[in-house]
Amino acid sequence: MQPFGQKTAPITLVISEVVEPNLIEEYEAWTRGINQAAQQFEGFVGVEVIRPRDHQYPEYVVIVKFDNYAHCKSWLASPIYHQWMERSQEFISTRSQQHQPNGLELWFTLPKSKIGSREEPPYYKQVIIGVITVYPLILLANLLLTPFLQGLPTLLGLLISVVFVSALLTYPVMPYLTKILAFWLYPSSSKPTKKKRALPKK
Repeated sequence: MQPFGQKTAPITLVISEVVEPNLIEEYEAWTRGINQAAQQFEGFVGVEVIRPRDHQYPEYVVIVKFDNYAHCKSWLASPIYHQWMERSQEFISTRSQQHQPNGLELWFTLPKSKIGSREEPPYYKQVIIGVITVYPLILLANLLLTPFLQGLPTLLGLLISVVFVSALLTYPVMPYLTKILAFWLYPSSSKPTKKKRALPKK
């Protein structure tokens, strides 16, 4: 029996890091090193590094997965992790707060100023976004791929269609759509903060 309150669900850390443009090679070497160190910890599942498309603003997204919260916490609290973090200070200009999104949250592009304090969009909004993006992409996949999939086994053709749709969802469809609809998905992030007026002293 698991101890009361222990979290056993898989944990995904999404980390955004903006690198100094002239120190990208050093960052790449550092990334390989810290990823190899993480692999030595119990519960490590995998890591994925999404490299920037805009070299003038080199923002890397690192996705680290552990099998449960306890193992993830053990890695983040370890001296080895903190040693690697100290080494990164010279070539990382900005690092977002780490968070553990669930499910389709990985497809949502958060306002950069709110990454650390964001709230997950309501479930019904995620469903609506999913429908209005997936359905047109399925139609597009059928239109473009059908001539090339004829004669292939049904399951293989379906796999190719799924890869096509998933690739377009991940980039560019979801990132651009969630930026356009950020005012609706993250209304609290879109509202300007009101400055409090100082009361006149009596």
